[in-house]
Amino acid sequence: MRVEGKVVVVTGAAGGIGRAMARRFAAEGAAGVVVADLDAAGASAVAKEIGDRAAAVRVDVSSEQEVAALVDTPFGPVDLFCSNAGVIDGHGLDASDQDWNRLYAVNVLAHVYAARAAVPSMIARGGGYLLNTCSAAGLISCPGDAPYAVTKAAAIAFAEWLAIHYATQGIGVSVLCPQGVRTAMLEQGLEDGHLTARAVSASAPVLDAEDVAGAVIEGLAAERFHIFPHPEVAEYVRRKAEDPDRWLTGMSRFVDSLTT
Repeated sequence: MRVEGKVVVVTGAAGGIGRAMARRFAAEGAAGVVVADLDAAGASAVAKEIGDRAAAVRVDVSSEQEVAALVDTPFGPVDLFCSNAGVIDGHGLDASDQDWNRLYAVNVLAHVYAARAAVPSMIARGGGYLLNTCSAAGLISCPGDAPYAVTKAAAIAFAEWLAIHYATQGIGVSVLCPQGVRTAMLEQGLEDGHLTARAVSASAPVLDAEDVAGAVIEGLAAERFHIFPHPEVAEYVRRKAEDPDRWLTGMSRFVDSLTT
């Protein structure tokens, strides 16, 4: 999957990883980039940075109708749909039902809505690609945030299901699973001293969003299902698979070290 000449949609593109991906796709020669975000002003600013090959759209990814509208682009049919928008919560057992529902809507259902909207037309045209930002938390949990860990794991499970069912129909699927990335979300968490932010920062180097966008370009070109901007994540996943009990014990001790 090479983005040159392709039409790309990126949700959550007003800042952070989404902004970096949108800009990198344009630099790689994308025919058009739809910069979609709940923050309309931020999306417009990013589209303005890119120029004529970008269009800004305000979207609430928890709305299936609004996500479905993204595939009707001014540049033509969508070749690559990057379902990147996500939210974090910061709660454990104290998370309310409303918290759980909000994260489920954005971190899981938004991927479902994107696939429903994009896959049929992609198949009709001979193929296409889905990139879902799922976070390393979906594979190795997330200290300090139960709804985030669970919903990101569900997002990866859905992407696996898509890959299993649609590969033979020309649909490529990748999940982007970074750890710490230098974004406003992480910086705010560190400022607040939140356990999740401290755990992420202690686990692996914090990358710039542009580094993640570079890993995306490489991962898409290789059509890898797992895209790991942090190579450490692959090792953590291996250890978890080889000895889950030992991995859980180690994670428990790691969390304790951050809270005592």
